[in-house]
Order: sequence, then structure tokens, then C-alpha cells
Amino acid sequence: MQFDRRGFLSRTSSCVAAAASSPLVLSQVEAGTDSADGAVATGLPVDWKSMRKIDCHMHVAQSARDGDHGDADTVIEAANALGIELLCTSRPINRMAPPAEVRSVNDLVLAAMKRHPGRILGYCFLIPGHKETIPELERCLGAGMIGVKLYNQYKYSDPVCNPIVERCIEEQVPILGHAGHLCDPPTIKRQPNISDASEFCKLAKRYPEAMLIHGHLHGGGDWEWNIKGLRDCRNVYLDTSGSVLDAQTIEMAIDVLGHERIVFGTDTMLETGVGRILSAQLTSVQREAIFAGNMQRILDRRKS
Repeated sequence: MQFDRRGFLSRTSSCVAAAASSPLVLSQVEAGTDSADGAVATGLPVDWKSMRKIDCHMHVAQSARDGDHGDADTVIEAANALGIELLCTSRPINRMAPPAEVRSVNDLVLAAMKRHPGRILGYCFLIPGHKETIPELERCLGAGMIGVKLYNQYKYSDPVCNPIVERCIEEQVPILGHAGHLCDPPTIKRQPNISDASEFCKLAKRYPEAMLIHGHLHGGGDWEWNIKGLRDCRNVYLDTSGSVLDAQTIEMAIDVLGHERIVFGTDTMLETGVGRILSAQLTSVQREAIFAGNMQRILDRRKS
């Protein structure tokens, strides 16, 4: 059976809106507000859709039907239903690939940015080590991209990544890295070079000026280990994306890292991504910072 992504996003986004307008939810919202002592409100916030949201970890996919901009229209349609203002997107490749292929996926993101200016922002996907890597970074930043996306071709503490990090520091743009502390042998075999918190911290200590975003708080593996491993790496942020639905993940991340280092991300799971922030036990200050404020401060640091 062929998967209809547009239909799926439309139906599930409608479910979020329907749930928000149910009498049960509204009665909880109307009864619960943040108090002066910072107590956490109960129930879904009545203004959940109008809360400003910046998705720091989203993707556009290739689609023959949708042309050279991929499925950008579908992504925006879902974002509109959920009140997501900005989507920081990339199109990574999960294997070694030649420079021409890297350039082609970045072109897809650039086309999506052009189709939806001011809504879709782009990360430049890079594979370290090619002589074309830094010129491709320069091309993408010159075209308006807001940072770099790395995947699992190399561990991030590998010196081959250093030139990318150094250029990002010069421009004051973030690096979003695919990450996870894997525990099961089959997945480790598939991703032998995936980075976890320890790799981010090695790189962060080497380059304390870098802005690093550890992808996938909810991405599988031992998320508690990763949270604790980032405690002393102050220039590493943690995004909330991923498919794991364990309870109290965001609350633990705030307890260990502080809410200023947590950034909202969906990794294509937009409804789940929004829902887990709304369902976490947060103050309004914490929720606003995670949904948009922390990522906005990262974006504001760019020099040019």
C-alpha cells in the first residue's frame, strides 16, 4: 500500500486541533494557569496554536510529484495546522556520497527555501573530508542557509570535521548533528560512526565558541545517558525530536541542563513534536524558550 504523506499529515494535524477544542481539554485549560510562584499549569494551553514555534530539526524530501522543491508544500501545510512559524530543514544522506550528490540535496533545500521564503530555512548538509566540502559550505551560506547538518559518516570528534566547525564559528552559525547513544548491536552495526554526547563534548571542549545542536533527545538508544553526558558542555544544545515517547524526558533534560539549552525539533514528526512540548510539565517561560526563544537566539548570532 502506498503511503499518502499529505493525507496523513492532514488527518493527524486535524486530530491535534480537535483534541484542543474538546470540552474535557478546555475545562482543564481554563482552570490552570501559571501562578506567581512558577507553578506549572495543568491541561493543554488554550493558546497552544498561537505560541511561537521554531522547528530546529526538520527535513524536506525528494518528490517527483512536487518537483525540485521536494515536499515543501506539504511541510508548510502541516506547519500551518500546528502553528509552526519557521522550519530549519535539511536533506541529509545516511551514507558516504560523492560531492555532486551532496550538492544536489542542498539544491533541493535551496529550492524549498525559495518557494517558501521566511518559512523554510536551510541547513547545508556536508560530508567532511572532500576538497569540495568547504566551498559547498560557502555556497550554501552565501545563498542564505543558516547552519550545517552533519550525519553519521564520521564521529564529530574526528579532526576531519574541524575545518567545518572553524568556518561555522567564523560565521556564528550552528551545527546540527545526528546523534544517539546506541545500545543494540544491529543498530550499532548499521551506524558505527554515530556520535553520542561524549563525541559532542569532545568537539565542544575543542571549540568552546561553536554552537552545536545534539539531535534527537527522543531518537532511540539511552537518552538518559546522553542527557547526563551533556551536563558540562555548555555550548551544546539538545533538540527534542525523535520517535521515543517515554515520559519525563524533557523534564529530566531541564533538570540536568536547564531549559535554556533545550530546542524544539520534530524531525518530520510534527504532531508528536508539538504534542510532547505541550504535554510536558513546564512553566510558560520554559515552554516559550524551548518552542522558539532558544533557537531564535542561536539564529540571531549569525554575523552575515
